[in-house]
Amino acid sequence: MESNQNNSKLKAIILILSLLLLGSMAYMFKMSADSKKEIEVSEGKYDKILSEKELVLNDLEEMKAMYDKEIASNTSLKEELEAERSKVEALMVRVKNGESAAHYKNDYIRLKREMDSLVAENTKLKEENLLLSKNLDSTNVVLEESRTYNDTLLSQNDKLYKTVEKGQKLVIVNLKTIAVKERSSGKQIETEKASRADKLKISFTIAENSLAKSGEREYYVQVIDAANNVLGDKKSVMFNEKLLTYSFISKVKYDNNTVDVYEELSGKDFEKGTYYINIFNKGDLVANSTFELR
Repeated sequence: MESNQNNSKLKAIILILSLLLLGSMAYMFKMSADSKKEIEVSEGKYDKILSEKELVLNDLEEMKAMYDKEIASNTSLKEELEAERSKVEALMVRVKNGESAAHYKNDYIRLKREMDSLVAENTKLKEENLLLSKNLDSTNVVLEESRTYNDTLLSQNDKLYKTVEKGQKLVIVNLKTIAVKERSSGKQIETEKASRADKLKISFTIAENSLAKSGEREYYVQVIDAANNVLGDKKSVMFNEKLLTYSFISKVKYDNNTVDVYEELSGKDFEKGTYYINIFNKGDLVANSTFELR
């Protein structure tokens, strides 16, 4: 009776141990399966993270290339484009350094939105510039035609002005000089001897010109003796950086008709030889002649 009870207890203990062994094995199997599953999930997540990182970097590379292209087009938005490109480059560094997707996702979306806006604006500007360039080309053609016409007109006007100006100039003719000896009575005797002469009589005629302006005219008369001395006042005046030394000024009232002018130049001890008479209108030589004294 006691022996049967001991056998029953032993069987019960063996059954319990068997159940515990089976339970342990089942638990270990489950733990092994769960661990393998977790590893697979982790590896999948890691692969997914790597895939997202590569995709973002590729997108950022494309964004940077797009900015490079837009900047190279010499746009007026160059500074704005360069600033946004710098932000893209900074985000690329963050992604390469392993920053989590949660941190750079919003920045990426914002940068993408900014790029799309700037590229669209730059495209619009380039289209407007192209249209302006075409209009400018057309305007330049019209301006060039107008400039050519104006140049032709100016050339014609210049020629006409020069023709009128030339036509308005007064012509000096019949320039003559004689030496005289003046007696106490006032009577003047013409002479060709230098030793007898005490006065030179100079005469010339201003020809009629209906195109010329009427009014007072001034002529600078220059008398140079045989010794190359300027006689008379010997005063000097500058015309166009040229110094003119003259003997006297002849002032004439001109009314578009022929005018005969008579002037006298007193002197003594006249030199023998050739004398030169020059008449200047301001700095321009308008008449000249010579005469001899013995």
